[in-house]
Amino acid sequence: MMSLVENTQKEIEVTAHDVPLHCPMPNMLKWNSHPRVFLDIAKTGKAQCPYCGTHYKLKEGEVIKGH
Repeated sequence: MMSLVENTQKEIEVTAHDVPLHCPMPNMLKWNSHPRVFLDIAKTGKAQCPYCGTHYKLKEGEVIKGH
């Protein structure tokens, strides 16, 4: 079972398994808090949601294949 994350967390560490990355993520308590937006984290390892401002950071050592 997936554990739920509160949407008030402003920095979330993600893995390559979370790609394609979108906000809000399915494991967020308020998964429908704003329209789903896909974020490009492959180029820099970081992304920010334009709706809620949440920062996403690729976990150290993670590699996104095919990008």
